[in-house]
Amino acid sequence: MAVNRPTRELRDLVDPVVLMAFSGWNDAASAATSCLDHIAETLGAERFFTIDSEDYYDFQVNRPVIRRDSPTSAVHEWPETTVSVASILGRDGEVARDLVLITGPEPNLRWRSFTQLVVSALRSAQPSLVIMLGALLSDCPHTRPVPVSGSSIDPRLLDEMSELDLPDYEGPTGIVGLLSEASSEAGLPTVNLWASVPHYVAHPPNPKATLALLAKVEDVIDLPLDPGELTELAKAWERGVDELAAEDSEIAEYVSQLEESQDEQGIPEASGDAIAAEFQRYLRRRD
Repeated sequence: MAVNRPTRELRDLVDPVVLMAFSGWNDAASAATSCLDHIAETLGAERFFTIDSEDYYDFQVNRPVIRRDSPTSAVHEWPETTVSVASILGRDGEVARDLVLITGPEPNLRWRSFTQLVVSALRSAQPSLVIMLGALLSDCPHTRPVPVSGSSIDPRLLDEMSELDLPDYEGPTGIVGLLSEASSEAGLPTVNLWASVPHYVAHPPNPKATLALLAKVEDVIDLPLDPGELTELAKAWERGVDELAAEDSEIAEYVSQLEESQDEQGIPEASGDAIAAEFQRYLRRRD
């Protein structure tokens, strides 16, 4: 690891919660990594360390990027996994909870040792909760609330959070799935949150999906998170997709079919629990 001399150690954090998201296969429209980037920006996260990219990335797949301040001055930005810490302050101005943010491109190499390394870092932090964020493409209309599914194998979390289910996915998995299992096996309470992104508008960014994930994280940790400009960006994004769909009759008809299908199934986000959750968010942010 390359250490960046943080002002604190992971073991010194206040009631920490770990949030992880990785770009690539686990991150449709970059919704999950954008959520962590937003949290880091709004809370002024401090970078603690990076995991050596030489060990876990294929640079022909995840290539370094050259930035130039001038024609004779170049900076190379290498793909890397970063571990940062952001603090949520309480009413008294003291730290109410620290958030450990782990993000980067999905590794290409040595997933077993990478997973062991990350879990070892988590043990140092002794988090009260680990939250894995992901996003997948699905047959959902952009005009409806973004579905966010939650799962866990922790009996206490399943009992406390009615919106969580036992995971039932079988098939190819990514680093998010492996880290979720590894953290659970290490005895760390772990929650998986996945946003569904319309497959016909898969290109990033998708601020509406990012905002939906941020709201779910806020519900899980029961502390306010500043949405910043995401609310307005989500509205603008939806208007933009509306305009594009209106220009193509086939897409407009397809969206209408998706809306009818989802409406027939019932929208969980319109339930009484969802309305109550939105009211709780309002109260947290007002306080």
